This record gives sequence, C-alpha cells and structure tokens, in this order.
Amino acid sequence: EVQLQASGGGSVQAGGSLRLSCVVSGISLDKYAIGWFRQAPGKEREGVSCISNVEVPGDTYYANSVKGRFTISADNAKNTVYLQMSSLKPEDTAVYYCAAGWGLIAQAMHILPSEFDYWGQGTLVTVSS
Repeated sequence: EVQLQASGGGSVQAGGSLRLSCVVSGISLDKYAIGWFRQAPGKEREGVSCISNVEVPGDTYYANSVKGRFTISADNAKNTVYLQMSSLKPEDTAVYYCAAGWGLIAQAMHILPSEFDYWGQGTLVTVSS
C-alpha cells in the first residue's frame, strides 16, 4: 500500500520559516517523483516544488513564486522528502500536499500535474503579516 504522510505545517509570521516533511511508504524514491502542491482557499491547486531521481539524481523543479525561498530535498534512507520554506509571505498560506508520480522528471509537475497518482493528506501553513 502506498502512503504519503505530510507534516510540519503551522502558523508563522511573514519572514519566518517552516520545514515540511513527507514520509513515503510503499514506493521507491528512485522510481517516483515527489512533489509538493498547495491549495489556498478559493484558488486552484498549484505545483510548488518537485524532486526526482528517475533520470538525473536530485533533479528539482520550483515554481517561480517560490524560487530562492523554498528548497526541496530527499533522504532516501528515510524515504522522506522535505520542503524547507524560508522568507514566508502571507500569500504562501495554503494547505500543502505531497504527491508521487511514477517515472516522472521534476519538470513534470509543471507539464503533467495530473500524472501524480498518490497523494498525502495535506498540512496547513498559515503565514500572518
């Protein structure tokens, strides 16, 4: 059974930092891209960042809105993907989900978001001004 367990959300002030974790079980991080998506109230789901070892080890993708502020990483030994979020802004407020897509490169988050098959339950990030 494939499971993705997201955690680490919380409430912070603008300029603060949070680290999200996604513990993955039932699949290999060498065969699946793991992406972080977010959805704010009343807005469409947005792909935030993705990491993949499928073609190039450590291949990453970042949405323009988070480049330079967020860093994605993976600990294969722990089957965990992290999203370090810094310089947080109120517009980063959303429920953050991690998802897995078989055989995808990191850029697939932007091109083929529907190809992410497995989803975690989401963790809420609230950034106050």
